Amino acid sequence: MGKYTNLPEFNIDYQYLTEMSFSVEGAGIDGGRNGEGDSPAIDFSGGGKIVGSYSVFAAEPEQHEMLNQLAARLNGSTRCIVVPIFTDRIGPFPLLGTHDPQPLVSGIPHSDGALFGDGAGYSQATVFGTFESAAALNAGQIVVNIFGAARNLRWSDWLSTYHEMRGWRAWRYWEASDPVEVTRTVEGQEYTGQQYTLAISPPLREAVEAGQRIELARPRFVARFPRGFNLPWEVKAPFHSQIAVNFVEAEVR
Repeated sequence: MGKYTNLPEFNIDYQYLTEMSFSVEGAGIDGGRNGEGDSPAIDFSGGGKIVGSYSVFAAEPEQHEMLNQLAARLNGSTRCIVVPIFTDRIGPFPLLGTHDPQPLVSGIPHSDGALFGDGAGYSQATVFGTFESAAALNAGQIVVNIFGAARNLRWSDWLSTYHEMRGWRAWRYWEASDPVEVTRTVEGQEYTGQQYTLAISPPLREAVEAGQRIELARPRFVARFPRGFNLPWEVKAPFHSQIAVNFVEAEVR
């Protein structure tokens, strides 16, 4: 198992999440005082790191087991896990007959119409993207194609891609161009969508190729516990836990 690839994912679907927080820290450093006595910031190579937190309420035995497994794996900040960002309610996802955005569709059968033995089917994202052109390590501007979106990319959304060496990495954009309609063939199927030029933060953690896939449904990144953070197993009557789990993006340089 690679240090950043082929990692397990923090299962947010089976936890009661009461609060979350995600940001990018350390994207700039002090540039020294100018003639007016101000200290303007300057960009920092690598663009800072993603930091995140989920407040988890555990009541079921399996939820306690999963928190213990998470602590056993990540306490000490030497091992990593994939952390999804819960963007289900704000992404450009279709409603599909409901009042809530639908980032994923499930119950998709095999080609012969059959489901799995337990009655479940495959699931897939309703919205995805690709890189229109190759981009270098630390690129802060990318050209992407987005397919299946129910709205244009506008103020900001989180996205992610899977790198061969760095594994899953996420970013959000702070500026998006006006969309241009495009039609592209992805894995043998033709899709029509919108093309954008995005200014992103943090920048790319590894070079990407044209056509590489981009995820908007539950964008995710490789993370570990921050140094000094320890996840204890704390239980209150009647046998429940409520605790904040903190993450920091794994090494970026």
